[in-house]
Amino acid sequence: MKTTVRESAGLVLTELRRTDAEMNWEQWEELLGLIAGADAIFAVGNGRSGLALRMAAMRLMHLGLTVHVVGETTTPAIKSGALLLAVSGSGKTETVIRAARVASESGAIVAGITASAESPLASAADHVLLVPAAEKTDRSGEKSGQYAGTLFEQMTLVLLDGVFHALWRDSGITADQMYERHANLG
Repeated sequence: MKTTVRESAGLVLTELRRTDAEMNWEQWEELLGLIAGADAIFAVGNGRSGLALRMAAMRLMHLGLTVHVVGETTTPAIKSGALLLAVSGSGKTETVIRAARVASESGAIVAGITASAESPLASAADHVLLVPAAEKTDRSGEKSGQYAGTLFEQMTLVLLDGVFHALWRDSGITADQMYERHANLG
């Protein structure tokens, strides 16, 4: 019998709910204050988890925050008073770790989003945000029945959407005001 989309979607939702139950929510609640207190927010991540972080960066821009994606040609140097959001499921992605170290040396706060508390990214971060999900190198099926790292990426997106939503609801900014910040050039 073939696997159905409904069965597969059910697996995804079940794993997201299970991960939700395993979360340390205090770490994520503290991120709200770090974002609110930052002069500027920088985002760095590669691959699929980097895409999830870029979506969050765009949402933060809609709130009127100063947001930069590391690696873009218009991204300025990071300075003291800034916050770097750095994401890597394994916590071993060299470009992400290098960005975290540079940010730290510049006096910025580093918030590392990872599945590995013992990773180089966690060591380099001032604030560690753990996502209890399988890393992309874990294909055992024990933590997730989904393809390598998918649950981490999905949960990262959900968590960052939760961060955005909490900041938005407390901001007093209307949906219409945020919509005015959408790109209108293309």
